[in-house]
Amino acid sequence: MRTSSRRFAPTALLAFAMIGLLGAPARADGEARLLAPSGTLRVGIYPGSPTSMVTDAAGKPHGLAYDLGGELAKRLGVGIDYVRFQRVADIVTAIHDGQVDFTVTNATPARANDVSFSQPVLVIELGYLVPANSPIGKIEDIDRPGVKIGVTKGSTSERTLPAKFRTATIVPAESVKVAIAMFGRGEIDLYATNKPTLFEMSDQMPGAKILDGNWGAEHMAIAIPKGREDALPLLNRFVTDEQSSGALDTIQQQAGLRGATKAR
Repeated sequence: MRTSSRRFAPTALLAFAMIGLLGAPARADGEARLLAPSGTLRVGIYPGSPTSMVTDAAGKPHGLAYDLGGELAKRLGVGIDYVRFQRVADIVTAIHDGQVDFTVTNATPARANDVSFSQPVLVIELGYLVPANSPIGKIEDIDRPGVKIGVTKGSTSERTLPAKFRTATIVPAESVKVAIAMFGRGEIDLYATNKPTLFEMSDQMPGAKILDGNWGAEHMAIAIPKGREDALPLLNRFVTDEQSSGALDTIQQQAGLRGATKAR
């Protein structure tokens, strides 16, 4: 019996090893099918914000959503398809409708009704941008008759700021690019959104400045369609790995993302 036991022990060990080896890919394949059911991770992006996608001097795209999407696709072993939109509100709608699998955006309670969120990736201050020679020098100067505050249509700013200002007027813009042109035509006096986007805008507006202080913060997180919550443990591990390895710092540097702090 002892001989028989010695003969079959390696076989048993091999069986356990095979179960272990086969189990991990099976779980990974299951998560890949859940997060990218088409076999390709469809990443929603919009141009003009380093939290989503910007282009560097060499013409190479970077951004929080752009690069984290690429990293996740590699981890899942699937292809990637970047789906471009004009603004983040359109991406959230597309995720809700199952047309997009992934983006990174502000995890607000309102958006949580339409999509599911990972743990926070970054915390970003919200602020105001004024053009060169603006008479508005501080936040206290904003709420006055005739002052026009630009916001992105469908954004957190559009929903939140009307309650903060009784006198100034909120003016929606179709996109960040459109907002810059609106400054030139005198259609807005300042713009309100997250500071990384404001820094990006100020680079294109000589003499523009971001006012000191903030009017809140965005908690940026990965957004996925409802019904895929079984994949959230993997997404949360992914976020933690990107933060602890320094990969997230590299993504921020490559995208020129300014005005962010680590999520706690």
